[in-house]
Amino acid sequence: MTLCLFSPSFPRFSFPSHRFPNFPSAAYFSKNITFSYYCSSKTFNFKHRASLSEAEGENKVQSELLNDELISRISAAKDASEVLEIISQKTGENGGVISASDCCLIISAALDRNNADLALSVFDAMRSTFDPGTTVSERGPSYDRWRWSRPDVTTYTLLVRGLATSLRVSDALKIIATVCRVGISPSEEVLFGNIVRCPSCMIAVTVAQPQDGIQVVSCSKCRYQYELVSGNIISIESEEISVEIPAWRRGLRFLPMKQNIPAAVHSIVVETPSGMARTHRFATETVDLPAQQGERVTIAVAAPANVYREVGPLKFNPKPPNVYPGEPLCLTNHRDGRESPLLRAPIKDRGPSLLNPSILVPLLAVFATGDAASGMIDPNLPQMITVAAVSSITLGATLNSLVFPLFSKLPQRLVDTIAIRQQLLSQYDVLQSRIKELKGSAENEVWILARMCQLENKIYAVGEPSYRARKSRVKRVRESLESSLRRRIELIESYARISSIIEIEVEMDSDVLAAEAAGNAENIAEQIQQIMELENLEEKWKIQAEANDEAERLLSSEPITTETVSER
Repeated sequence: MTLCLFSPSFPRFSFPSHRFPNFPSAAYFSKNITFSYYCSSKTFNFKHRASLSEAEGENKVQSELLNDELISRISAAKDASEVLEIISQKTGENGGVISASDCCLIISAALDRNNADLALSVFDAMRSTFDPGTTVSERGPSYDRWRWSRPDVTTYTLLVRGLATSLRVSDALKIIATVCRVGISPSEEVLFGNIVRCPSCMIAVTVAQPQDGIQVVSCSKCRYQYELVSGNIISIESEEISVEIPAWRRGLRFLPMKQNIPAAVHSIVVETPSGMARTHRFATETVDLPAQQGERVTIAVAAPANVYREVGPLKFNPKPPNVYPGEPLCLTNHRDGRESPLLRAPIKDRGPSLLNPSILVPLLAVFATGDAASGMIDPNLPQMITVAAVSSITLGATLNSLVFPLFSKLPQRLVDTIAIRQQLLSQYDVLQSRIKELKGSAENEVWILARMCQLENKIYAVGEPSYRARKSRVKRVRESLESSLRRRIELIESYARISSIIEIEVEMDSDVLAAEAAGNAENIAEQIQQIMELENLEEKWKIQAEANDEAERLLSSEPITTETVSER
């Protein structure tokens, strides 16, 4: 069941359960992703000056606020505040909103004048505003000062192309990272959080937010519970396992079965935001560290022993089969989103075990010899012993693999309430994976575009007529890269908008309800305080009334003679 998040103005968008296809041509996405807000952002074009004006088929936008003289004056400004002062002085108006198209004209003029600092300042000012974008000519609300409009996909594309053309690759990559987090203002600290997957079925189960520490979550698919420990690593110790692999285990490698052989043992101490520290010891299949000291991580462990569900007189721990309560299963690194499956750490100074093949095989041989000897006493005795042993092993295996895990699972009605939220988180996880892929491709194209612009500058500097054909070839490659980069940025912006919609729905179901509950709790506490104050006041009134009664009783008990009255 998929929750529809879009208003009627948005077409239905279905999220596939598998990964998105590789980046094909633009026709594929134009048929499958059509948003009203996405199309409206491309209703105008503008012509760049100098190197940005070489694209054919683009017409300059006629602005009601800016003219060529004012744009030329604005392009020499230092920052966005000076631009607003120039506009206020030129127009004679104290307030208004600069439309998105006018913002693009200002950014384009600044880039053409090699004033990239002004373009970045204007972009930061646009990100810092939350104005809906009402222009001066429209009948919008009155403003006491000039404001910027929110950036759109055209602003992102123009700025990335202009910065790459100006060979400021690091700034262009920062803009691409900004596109991936649409709706987030500069210096944002209240982030949505990191997706944490179920260690068993690998679906998104919850979001680990910056203030979260220890929480218990349930998976709607496998119906098991896990404890999540989120915090910063304050210490880590690692040791490589250099133990010779036994011959019987080397022989199992030739069998088509999955084997998890630990290569390193790690012991880390995680400190939660509340100040609680917890130690975890686990192993990994490789010697690579899953995280480093100081990084924020989330460790998913099996449900601890104090978490259980009662079935009659029995208590079952809702943990996956074949794991111990509280055993670390998966580690999520918040810095890069990498997930590392964890293995059970080998026991230190481990003694001999009956399950060790070097001990089990001779023991079975002894039992076989004993059966042969007991057959001389009673021919049916070995058969009875064998049947009893096989039955006990079969019964134990059935209980451990089928019966106990079935009772350990949560009832379906309990996980249905969180199934929709986890489905949204799974869709959000798929979108973030696709955004990450597109971001990597866009960053690679930015580097190639910058190299093409640098090569074109070298050809112009040489000035040889023989390079005319090569110059045309570099120009065609650069235009192709700019077109591809524009399509990728448009896709990233569209996916980021859908991700923001899912974030809103998830936070409305969790954070808003928690805030309402906290508000109700505060109201209840205030009511209790008022009742207690009333009770104290009633107690004071009661004491005062008793004192008055006692005074009246004492006064009424004194004899009042006529002489005393006459004297008075």
